[in-house]
Amino acid sequence: MEKYDIVIIGGGPAGLAAAVSARESGIGSVLVLERDKELGGILNQCIHNGFGLHTFREELTGPEYAGRFIEKAEELGIACKLDTMVLEISPGKIVTAVNREDGLFELQAKAVILAMGCRERARGALNIPGFRPAGIYSAGTAQKLVNMEGFLPGREAVILGSGDIGLIMARRMTLEGATVKAVAELMPYSGGLKRNIVQCLEDFGIPLKLSHTVIDIKGKERLEGVTLAEVDGRGKPVPGTEEYYPCDTLLLSVGLIPENEISGKMGVELNPVTAGPKVNESFETNIKGVFACGNVLHVHDLVDFVSEEAAAAGKNAAAYVKRESAEDTAEKDVWDAAGREVPVKPGEGVKYTVPERINAAHMGEKLTLRFRVDGVYRDCYVSVWFDGERVIRRKRQAVAPGEMEGILLDRELLLRYPGLDAIRVAIEPG
Repeated sequence: MEKYDIVIIGGGPAGLAAAVSARESGIGSVLVLERDKELGGILNQCIHNGFGLHTFREELTGPEYAGRFIEKAEELGIACKLDTMVLEISPGKIVTAVNREDGLFELQAKAVILAMGCRERARGALNIPGFRPAGIYSAGTAQKLVNMEGFLPGREAVILGSGDIGLIMARRMTLEGATVKAVAELMPYSGGLKRNIVQCLEDFGIPLKLSHTVIDIKGKERLEGVTLAEVDGRGKPVPGTEEYYPCDTLLLSVGLIPENEISGKMGVELNPVTAGPKVNESFETNIKGVFACGNVLHVHDLVDFVSEEAAAAGKNAAAYVKRESAEDTAEKDVWDAAGREVPVKPGEGVKYTVPERINAAHMGEKLTLRFRVDGVYRDCYVSVWFDGERVIRRKRQAVAPGEMEGILLDRELLLRYPGLDAIRVAIEPG
């Protein structure tokens, strides 16, 4: 059985950034396992620009952004196995995988970084009535067909869901000559970035119908049309608001789900809100030496935040390996005994936080606490409470579920509260 210091599951933006960070932190034995035939993950089909503004201070396409990290990984000599499917990871960090060259094989890792990304929610989860004609695609599948395979899925399209992929595909289909008749969104607000609403819909005159959903599909062999209807506050169709749209294509952009089947089987504790692992300030799960980052942890809107998070996970995994490998166990004993974990709880207006627990003695000088809100709030404050005391209050003009929020926590501030029982993040009116 081959042995590695760190095995990273997934060669997308999170896996690559984690691998580069781990190697730069002094770990020589790093292996990336990727199920696709090339590195880069979902970025390879995202040929639009807008990536890298935070990380590289310039605007790049998805493949260009991925290419920067692929080149860096190659420069550092990081080992990769492509076309490799990971089947199982044991709590003892034995990775079972399969590929054509090696067949079925096992690897022993001192630390594992989960970076498997996410997948799209399929039609079966939506309970849309009607037949199953050709012409119904997830937005990501349509993106791959157009951008990588050179196929146009249809000529007249309706898009259900206003997530970023759906918004971007509305523009992409239009540029390829198709007519996008409408983008329907079940919620009273869009699930995508504001800039994508403007650049992908408003600039092309594509209507965004909020509080609407598909209630019927017409067609048996090929999609012939869909019926949209307005929904009430409980998501139920309002009688008399039905509108029929003739079309040959329906794209579904109805949410992303972290890929955590392997995580769950190995005993990683998952957050029911994000469907990703619960992690501490080091991005470590409840299993020692198993870390998580990127979209497998929680779905991001910007890949720059994925890279930032993954770099931290790689650095922390490297530190863990060094502690566990040291002949003198004094440092490890001191680390294990230092401080205590404090739970981080979502308060009013907040859906979830990452991380879910923080040990101030183990964190760096600053930690970005990331979260998403549960609705659109204007002229509000993001507040952080230590038990009953509000310690941080930051003004926000507007916050929305489509855009991830973050707030910096200082290690020095946390250390002033040794008896702290809980940290709470909340949205407060202005």
